[in-house]
Amino acid sequence: MNDDAQRPDPDVLLRQVQAAEARRARGRLKIFFGYAPGVGKTFAMLQAAAGERDHGVDVVLGCIETHGRAQTEAQLAALPEPLPRRASDHRGTTLQEFDLDAAIARAPALLLVDELAHDNAPGSRHKKRWQDVLELLDHGINVWTTLNVQHVESLNDAVAQVTHVVVKETVPDHVLDRADEIELLDLPPDDLLERLKAGLIYLPATAERAAERFFRRGNLLALREFALRRTTERVDADVRAWRDETVNAALRPPRVASSPLCRPIRRRHGSSAPPAASPTKPTCRGSLPSLIHRYEPLHRFSARGAMPGSPSPSALAPPCCACLASTSPPRCSMQPTAKTSRSWCSRARSPRRAPPCNGCSAATRCRRC
Repeated sequence: MNDDAQRPDPDVLLRQVQAAEARRARGRLKIFFGYAPGVGKTFAMLQAAAGERDHGVDVVLGCIETHGRAQTEAQLAALPEPLPRRASDHRGTTLQEFDLDAAIARAPALLLVDELAHDNAPGSRHKKRWQDVLELLDHGINVWTTLNVQHVESLNDAVAQVTHVVVKETVPDHVLDRADEIELLDLPPDDLLERLKAGLIYLPATAERAAERFFRRGNLLALREFALRRTTERVDADVRAWRDETVNAALRPPRVASSPLCRPIRRRHGSSAPPAASPTKPTCRGSLPSLIHRYEPLHRFSARGAMPGSPSPSALAPPCCACLASTSPPRCSMQPTAKTSRSWCSRARSPRRAPPCNGCSAATRCRRC
């Protein structure tokens, strides 16, 4: 077996090592994923962050949007004060934006940044909030964030065809692919509509407009399907990556050192010299038992000739088909008959098969017996 076929590619190993070191150096990204506003993404993120804080993790609130929801505000009160916002003036209006420099200077173990698809105010370092998140990850800060399926860039056109609503704030797919964990927050559409009617998602005036346009049952069913499919694709990719790293390595056949396919075997008595023939009664070279112990089964050849490292046919040839005498050294002249292409020993009088002789295991018509 060729060792080069089993030896892994050094370039592939180098890329794997570099990717592993890059993953250890950068922060981890977790996305709380949903199919519509109000399914509980921000609430679940705050609840999980409170559990991490109880275990001693340094949790900091970078930017949280409650949208006036009482349950989210109650959960927010159980966590420390968020970082101060950065004021930005835009067309005579003061906008409160996420302060990226303050978050990097604080350097917490876990930072919560809501609404990954948000567009930053003009004059900010980055145009998109997902770009702020990538910079935080490069500084080694773990980030938790939220995202709805209609903001995924590859699904933007499909969502517009179904809901007839064009979403301008999008997130590239490579950001989702870079996420270390995606948690799906799922809720039946009927329950979501009940929450909308109860005023748990938007204020009453906003809820009426949302129910007429975006929050229709058919739209919610389609968006839920998009979210489930996108999450399934991510899970399938994780399974394939795990299989490539562990299972395939475990199933790889072990490396086998190259060795001759056929080698001579010692005789029973430890002598490598052929037995001396009797002067009074010449016998054929070797009987069937001695041939079995002197040689392995017929040496194998590949389609292109002898395998590398195997002895030559002249050194280890199979016994004669007529008298079972060894043809190594060449004392048995193999001569093909006129009518057939089979080789026969000159000791055999007839090419006809006969039962072996009891004395030398040669054909009964052998002249030497």
